[in-house]
Amino acid sequence: MGKLKPFADKKAYEAVCDAFRHSGGGMTVADLAAKTALPLAVVKEAAPRAADEYNGSLSVTESGEILYAFPHGFKSRRRGAKVLLMKVLSTAGKALFVFGKWAFKVWIMLILVGYFALFMLLALAALLLSVAASSSNNSSSRRSNDGAIGLVGGLFNMIIRLWFYSELLNMDRDYAYGRRPAEKPRGRPLHKAIFSYVFGDGDPNATIEQRHKSAVIAFIQANKGVINLEEYITITGKPPVDADREITAFCAEFGGSPEATEDGTIVYRFDDLMLKAENGARSTVVPYRQLLRFSGNTRKMNTWFAVINTVNLAFGGYFMYHSMLPQTGPTTLFNYFYRITALLLGGGTPGVPTFILPVLGVVPVVFSLLFWIIPIARKLSMEKENEQIKLENLRKIGVQHVYTAPLSVKPAEIKSSMAEASPKNIVRAQDAILKELSFFGSPDVTAAENGELTYSFAAIKREKDATRIYRDSINSGASGLGKVVFNA
Repeated sequence: MGKLKPFADKKAYEAVCDAFRHSGGGMTVADLAAKTALPLAVVKEAAPRAADEYNGSLSVTESGEILYAFPHGFKSRRRGAKVLLMKVLSTAGKALFVFGKWAFKVWIMLILVGYFALFMLLALAALLLSVAASSSNNSSSRRSNDGAIGLVGGLFNMIIRLWFYSELLNMDRDYAYGRRPAEKPRGRPLHKAIFSYVFGDGDPNATIEQRHKSAVIAFIQANKGVINLEEYITITGKPPVDADREITAFCAEFGGSPEATEDGTIVYRFDDLMLKAENGARSTVVPYRQLLRFSGNTRKMNTWFAVINTVNLAFGGYFMYHSMLPQTGPTTLFNYFYRITALLLGGGTPGVPTFILPVLGVVPVVFSLLFWIIPIARKLSMEKENEQIKLENLRKIGVQHVYTAPLSVKPAEIKSSMAEASPKNIVRAQDAILKELSFFGSPDVTAAENGELTYSFAAIKREKDATRIYRDSINSGASGLGKVVFNA
């Protein structure tokens, strides 16, 4: 084989190589497309490049289809300093990306926990300094400072009690009943937990479109290379208008073509996808979208993060406010802690350090506001998106129900026990799905004496029957690979 240039789409090429690596025998481009959900054109270009790089053997079947196999193992024949350098750079790039994500999570943790610890230390130091100062004064001056000292001491005492209250309460309850406190299970690292609270744990449906394509291909290969629009919707959950547009693009990607049955029903035929070497039936299970979770943390842990952030916001706002006021006049309850902090950070000399405003004021306030705004905005968006996910999942179930018995459909029958397919307003969702199906033809609607409606979709019944007859007319072995006639 001649030397081929590196494939332009690295992710697609890696997906094809990974499919080859885990294959148990020879594979055709149809097998590769089914496993990777990549368009046939991309697979047809990537497969020979992978065969060239990894010393694959090529066989030609009677149908003219190429069968790719790797009898000597899946080992690259590319060698040399340049290849080694590229691998090292690729590995280093991935490691740098992972390190960057880790560093970002740690930075967020350090800001949140670090400022909380700093404010607690300042409060403790101010309290100790106040006590020391009051003990050296006469009784009259001590009484004048009692209120200020009480404020600082009360604030610090409240936060310490708040921090340890839950754990101490649980421990006391265990000992009161003569039980030894149970060893707590080890949780996720703190930096990951904080990142999860702010940004979540990623999209669980990131690969759903690829899984939809794989499921559609599996259905096509299990049904003589033919699918109609209703069947496509039961797998993808798309509204009929969107599905009609998408299935055209799907045909372009996987070598399909629209065909008209004798009564004019449009079906989509994929002869190229039937040229597969793997005989085992692939899973045709419909993939459902998962609901988005706000965070993988426990509610208790997220509550602590909210409390800590509130404390940081309060302290930061306090320092920011007082930094912008002239520091003249008598000491009051409100400015006492600020003046002691300024004295501590100034090395015991009078005056206010210039860094108090940006370091103890602006930075924690901005960070704390973002720490509130991002999770709140994400939660609101997540709730809206979850309703769309539930509707899409219910649409898959509903269209399948209608397609099974199209002449007698009751809205209340379109339901599911899955939380992922149970919209808040189930009645409105049921009506919306049935109205969408008028895309295939207006249904006949009858009402019972109790007001219950029954829909009859004659057009869907006609398309279902026409698709079945069309499939029955296809010779199961007509599109087989045939025997191998040439090996290379």
